Amino acid sequence: MFTQEIYKYKIGIAALAFVLTFVFSSYNCIENESKAGISASKNETAVRPDSVKIPDGLRKLLKAYPDFLERADENHLYWKDGTVMIYDDGKDKTFEEKLDNADLEDMMTQEYVRGADWDYPPPENFEPGRIRNEAFFLKMYGGTQSEVKGNLVTISWTPSGASLQVSSVNDADKQLKAVADELAAMPEKFQKYFKKTAGTFNYRKIAGTNRTSAHSYGIAIDINTQYSDYWQWNGTMNYKNQIPIEIVEVFEKYGFIWGGKWYHYDTMHFEYRPELIVN
Repeated sequence: MFTQEIYKYKIGIAALAFVLTFVFSSYNCIENESKAGISASKNETAVRPDSVKIPDGLRKLLKAYPDFLERADENHLYWKDGTVMIYDDGKDKTFEEKLDNADLEDMMTQEYVRGADWDYPPPENFEPGRIRNEAFFLKMYGGTQSEVKGNLVTISWTPSGASLQVSSVNDADKQLKAVADELAAMPEKFQKYFKKTAGTFNYRKIAGTNRTSAHSYGIAIDINTQYSDYWQWNGTMNYKNQIPIEIVEVFEKYGFIWGGKWYHYDTMHFEYRPELIVN
């Protein structure tokens, strides 16, 4: 009798163990599935930003100005200080309206071509870099003359030893000094075009407009006017140029675009615009 009771007790224990094993196994499966679901959700969240279609123009701005710009989405540029700028305002504009009231998309639409293999002479109203979003540059280089001046440093223009004031923002000064050093090493036949300059910083509006000149930000230089051509001086849109492409290529190497590649040509003019030079 006692033996039978012990036998029944063991059977009960075994049955209970089986039930508990089943319960815990089911719980672990549910928990693992839940964890897998959470993990998948996190992975989906991580992937979403990569799937956002960021315009090439915004990507180039982010690459060119990492000290100021944080990120972008389909139609916004986010600065590190929290400022948000619209990329495309959605407005149809004439060429003149783009010049006077450009959004970032207008500024980045025309592609600047480096080197000698460019469309010469420039097609009508093709002038990458001449269309500028003024708010962007005022915020980056200084909204007032005193703010811009606070960022200026003096460099030596190596070909002549002259002193030039250039913005230190985005290393524009270092890049222009690298240009100067490389130009100074060019053969003598090139020296007459750039040994003398017409200056850099000049806080002013572009002649005949209400638009701020790139010289106002301390990021532009005009080389020797004696060998330069400018559409307003010439009084004609018939393209003229005397500046050798070898000189242009040195400037472009360090992030400067050339006004000689504009329909409204300005062959003395170079300005620091790395967003138009980066690939």
